[in-house]
Amino acid sequence: MDDAVPEAPPAAEEEPAHDPAAPAPLNVPRTPTGDADVDAALGRLGDADHLATDGHMEVYEDVHRGLRDALTALDARPGPPVPPRPYEHRS
Repeated sequence: MDDAVPEAPPAAEEEPAHDPAAPAPLNVPRTPTGDADVDAALGRLGDADHLATDGHMEVYEDVHRGLRDALTALDARPGPPVPPRPYEHRS
């Protein structure tokens, strides 16, 4: 008779439960626009890849604010100079 106790099988590593709120890259392609302010705002979207979903809102609001500011800046830029009116002689 053998009094040896059989070894317990090694504990199986438990897979972590899927957490839908865990950070996951969205892998959304972002094509450069050529406008530095717009490209910087769109580049900020990549920060959401490293945040849980409850942190996305802050990134999206920041990007929205940056894009809105870029559009507002377009309205603030002076347009081309207005040509002078021809001289009108009045009598």
